[in-house]
Amino acid sequence: MTTPSALSSPVEPTDHGGYAAARESAAFRVVPRDVLSVSGVDATSYLQGQCSQDVAAVEVGSSADSLLLSPQGKIDALVRISCLGADRFIIDTDPGFGAVVKARLERFRLRVKVDIESVAWTCVAVRGPLASQVVTGDPEVLAVVEWPGLTGIDLLGPSDDDGHGWLVDGVAEIDESAWTALRIEAGSPVNGREVNEGSIAAEVGVVERTVSFTKGCFTGQELVARLDARGSKVARRLCGLVFGQPIDPSEEVGLAGASVFTADGESEVGRLSSIAWSKGLSATIALSTLHRRVTPPEEVLVRWVGSDGVARQAGAEARVLPLIP
Repeated sequence: MTTPSALSSPVEPTDHGGYAAARESAAFRVVPRDVLSVSGVDATSYLQGQCSQDVAAVEVGSSADSLLLSPQGKIDALVRISCLGADRFIIDTDPGFGAVVKARLERFRLRVKVDIESVAWTCVAVRGPLASQVVTGDPEVLAVVEWPGLTGIDLLGPSDDDGHGWLVDGVAEIDESAWTALRIEAGSPVNGREVNEGSIAAEVGVVERTVSFTKGCFTGQELVARLDARGSKVARRLCGLVFGQPIDPSEEVGLAGASVFTADGESEVGRLSSIAWSKGLSATIALSTLHRRVTPPEEVLVRWVGSDGVARQAGAEARVLPLIP
């Protein structure tokens, strides 16, 4: 197995794709989202019993993150709920999970007057301290986003010709690499990466922003409430990783799913779920849900198979999220 110094041509990327603007002023990215419309005379009461969030308390024009849980309390999907009017809601989620959300809601829809439909909407994500000042027009949904260490606004509505017609001219665009870096720095999990089948809310750090413990019963409530009563003591926690040296960008694809070990290389404690170059930290960073035997800040070892088929390893430091407060 090669050592970190033997990595092939590690380089520091020079194109930061809107990162600085997102940190210092405002920048946007058209973000793929699967969007559902949920409406009908029973929509509020039905969603109240299915979602971890207090749906009845979401005011018209407001949004809130929520979870759809299995009866066993494991996460089916991380979603956002926006109220458009009396018994009319929009639910948006990560691309590829709209069908999962729709099937999950349909599964428990018995003798209730609720219509659940997929809609073709665009999501324009604006990040930065000046995000609210660059919005024009009147999107169907204007959702305030509070990523740890980075605020912003998400705009959702029917697609237009260029996909970002709600922004003023001259606003920088965030490319995919910079967007991933900003998300990792904030420790914001997404479905299919940090949130997977069998994930527990407390493990991925979303309980505070997605769960109401005062609204009454909802599907999957028992496990979430029990863990909260015990201080959310779980076997694994979502952590940030900061590599000790830049990783060649060609290796990043192979690093997705790479194994994380204790510093002595003896015990596997997790796998990488997202990775990117951080301009803010001048380092390659990643997210991983790590076993509690790792107590951040603590050195760990990442092992993977390179693009040339050669086994590699590199040192990193596991840190508490967010990586940039």
